[in-house]
Amino acid sequence: MDQTILKENRKLVESIERRAFLRGTLSLGALTMLTGCDVTNKDATQSVLRAMSAWNDRVQAFLFSPTRLAREYPASKVMRPPRFNAFYGREMVKDVDPGTWKLELAGMIGDKRPWALRDIHALPEVTQRTRHVCVEGWDYIGEWTGVPLKLFLERIGADLTAKYVGFKCIDGYSGSIDMASALHPQTQLTTKYGGAVLHKDFGFPIRLRVATKLGFKSPKQIVAMEVTQHTIPAAIGKTAATTGSAELDVSASNRPRPIHPSSRKPTH
Repeated sequence: MDQTILKENRKLVESIERRAFLRGTLSLGALTMLTGCDVTNKDATQSVLRAMSAWNDRVQAFLFSPTRLAREYPASKVMRPPRFNAFYGREMVKDVDPGTWKLELAGMIGDKRPWALRDIHALPEVTQRTRHVCVEGWDYIGEWTGVPLKLFLERIGADLTAKYVGFKCIDGYSGSIDMASALHPQTQLTTKYGGAVLHKDFGFPIRLRVATKLGFKSPKQIVAMEVTQHTIPAAIGKTAATTGSAELDVSASNRPRPIHPSSRKPTH
């Protein structure tokens, strides 16, 4: 059977597989039996895949508890420095000027003015020592300090009834988390690791830390955030990406141009 349909919709397939509900089970035969759809019809196939992805989101939302906290560990267990992992080598990590960097805001937000790094540092911070689990199967205990994402969303007047919060990074990576996870007390915009300012290899100037999800849901070197009713596919260029795996074609022809925040708007 022709596998072209699944290849063309690989982003949706990978989005479903990463949530572990259907890992290793999605095939054209299974797709046909489960849905009765004509897999030679591209529009129908994509519609079914999107529906399956949305179903996974609803199941996860049902199972998720906003009050259940990830386990915390003593300082003695913290890995210093943390393990580097990305879809490119250290030599390709972008330098960021903290004086000119800004966090762009978009979507269902009352105050969309970009934020300078100094203004984010001025907000109340919390520290957590939790386990970082990579989709590749390894893990470590880390110590992250940053601004609770819920506090930041409230500060900018975000619509907390929206479904998702999306992020874009300087290397072109993008992704989103559901609003329930964004409002979880252990989800933060991280600015420090192990008590020191984040190194660029690990997300400087800010990264997301979601203690209740796998590592690929914690993007690094964030430059833009959007509150939206729709998921932002985890992607870089035309290829699906995760911050915890090396499954991308990052040749020069496929690497996206870095996303730079606009300097036309006033900062906080």
